Amino acid sequence: MTGLPHSSVRGTRHMVASADQLASQAGHRAFELGGNAVDAAIATNAAIAVTGPHLCGMGGDLFALIHTAEGVVALNSSGRSGSGSNAAQLRSEGHGVMPFHHDIRTVTVPGCVDGWLALHERFGSLPLAEILAPAIDLAELGFPASSLLAGSAARLDAAGRANLLELATQARHTGSIVRRPGVGRALKAIAERGRDGYYGGEFGAGLIELGNGHFTPDDLNESQSDWIDPLTARMFGADVHTIGPNSQGYLTLGGGLLADDLDLPDDPTDGRWAHLLIEAAKVAGYDRPDVLHEHADGNSLLDTIRRRSDLIDTERASDLPSHTGPGDTTYLCTAEVGGIAVSLIQSNAAGFGSWLAEPNTGINLHNRGLGFSLDEGHPAEFGPGRRPPHTLSPALATRGGELVSVFGTMGGDAQPQILLQIAARLFRHGHSPAAAINAPRWALAGPLTGFDTWTAPDGPNVEIEGHAPDAWTADLAGRGHRTSGLPAFDSGFGHAHAIVLDEQGVLAGAADPRARVSSVAAR
Repeated sequence: MTGLPHSSVRGTRHMVASADQLASQAGHRAFELGGNAVDAAIATNAAIAVTGPHLCGMGGDLFALIHTAEGVVALNSSGRSGSGSNAAQLRSEGHGVMPFHHDIRTVTVPGCVDGWLALHERFGSLPLAEILAPAIDLAELGFPASSLLAGSAARLDAAGRANLLELATQARHTGSIVRRPGVGRALKAIAERGRDGYYGGEFGAGLIELGNGHFTPDDLNESQSDWIDPLTARMFGADVHTIGPNSQGYLTLGGGLLADDLDLPDDPTDGRWAHLLIEAAKVAGYDRPDVLHEHADGNSLLDTIRRRSDLIDTERASDLPSHTGPGDTTYLCTAEVGGIAVSLIQSNAAGFGSWLAEPNTGINLHNRGLGFSLDEGHPAEFGPGRRPPHTLSPALATRGGELVSVFGTMGGDAQPQILLQIAARLFRHGHSPAAAINAPRWALAGPLTGFDTWTAPDGPNVEIEGHAPDAWTADLAGRGHRTSGLPAFDSGFGHAHAIVLDEQGVLAGAADPRARVSSVAAR
């Protein structure tokens, strides 16, 4: 494959890395106007919310980690279920798990815009109208569809095409111009009237109408954002921070804690390197469907993972018990030398999400409610005002309180596994951001959706990227892993980005070529 980046981009002042060149340009503009890394992160996210509706948007959720002079702070802006949520009703209709598409009950109140506003209120330095201006231009004047957007639109079923007509009729092929005037109106309303312009405006009214009793005005009046303490653990010589439950971020840390105590080879092309990390990820995550819910204690979950290190088989694929039970996303990062750094992730959950759109603005709605359980009495059971278990898990690394890196990825259930590999390469092996991002990956996968890794009756399969060393495939198969191959630089292995601050105070960053239109902008 040609055109892939082979070296890290460097900057001495500031940097943006994202899955879309147009979005990175919007973040870079915020920096050039005198804004900080939070302004740049909001601008970047707003732009890709327009150009990447197959990944993210204002109809989805948001998490962020911010490194400041006082330490690391975390924002959970994941939405809550509507007042009409009723697990018993779904069970009576014959559902054993949450519906995936075409059902408003998988839509929680979108937290994205509340997240932008919370970030801006606490850390923003530019007027919101300036920050959102590039996104508004993209929505109103149009943008060229990426190959991934056009491909995702082509996979919509008839009902999905009817619901997402604006996107389906415009994003017909790579480069076709897509205009989203309703999204532009929503962005202008946010710039002019803040939260009331969105949740209390035409988007909120349309969501209530579409919900037909599922959402109430009070549901939308409640902010979806909470400032929380990050969840932190020492791994590979760095303090790695993430979001605690309802996020699955604890799995990144748990896998790292286990791997840190293993005899990890110095050469990542060694098949044993992949085996040990796979086993660490499996032991960390196999009980996720039972234990992850919004009120779970992240540190307790990490302690439990530490205590089961004896389940790791350093020579053979483990046969862990399988459980029965119940993504697409975008990740971006920004940093400024001597200032703030942001690790931000924002998502529709699966592709275009629920394949439903709010009727007034055409903003497509996520299906994050798919994380709820329909098991009666389960701590993550679907019900009013609840947050579902979440795959989104950004990461940020420090040493002695000083910034080392912001990094993250999309990838559904595989996010912690991808981050475990990138963290090992960055902090254990000292790889550059480009080397860590471009390197081949493995991922544990279920049979269907990208969200069924831990619920597949036969346990997860190991998918191996096409440019992985031959030693991985041979070694893993010899150790008893069930493996399958996918093409090199396949989008199914996530869109990861990373920015590292070196000891000389220089930023180095890389955006994932698997996103096809990703880029780093720096100065």
